[in-house]
Amino acid sequence: MKQRRIENTTRGTTLATRGAVADDLLSRGIGLLGRARLDDGEALLLTRTSTITMLLMRFAIDAVFVDRSSRVVRVASRLRPWVPVVSARGADAVIELPAGAAERTGTQVGDVLRIA
Repeated sequence: MKQRRIENTTRGTTLATRGAVADDLLSRGIGLLGRARLDDGEALLLTRTSTITMLLMRFAIDAVFVDRSSRVVRVASRLRPWVPVVSARGADAVIELPAGAAERTGTQVGDVLRIA
């Protein structure tokens, strides 16, 4: 699976050094199911979507929604398992991170991310 580094260029912080990419229907559908946690530095980038579900999840995450220019349009912190739907108008991708990562990196709406 492709790996990406995800940086907040606005804040000069790193959200993830090991960001997996889910860029097809199957990988986006599976997402983090079956995982027990995300370790610090890990992330899952879900492309071409503005909506996620926490159904069947086993742990809390942060979800950072970005538009096509990688500008943050919503930060959903510490999402608990079993939340049916979380979405953001204008989002083109979602970055799922360990719970607390958005706060730790100071990531907020309007910030620009670099995904490399």
